[in-house]
Amino acid sequence: MEKVPGLVIMKIEIRGVEKLSFRERQVVTLKEMGYSTNRIAKQLGLSASTVNTLYSRARTKGYEVVIIIPGHNLALFGVDDENEAEGENKA
Repeated sequence: MEKVPGLVIMKIEIRGVEKLSFRERQVVTLKEMGYSTNRIAKQLGLSASTVNTLYSRARTKGYEVVIIIPGHNLALFGVDDENEAEGENKA
């Protein structure tokens, strides 16, 4: 994959998703991605009230959202330090 400067690639994992219904999974995923209730309702063909109910029900069942960001994208080290660390790992 081509590297794009400044682009951070991350993964979102929902733990406990097996406890949720299909619709709850849809709503939770879209909510956790930052979509508004109205946007989700329109996208899924539901009322905003139904979206809120599904989200509330899912939260009571318990799930956890984990965002996975590769360490090199956190810029904890300068570019030179990261290049040196890569060289050390190869040696």
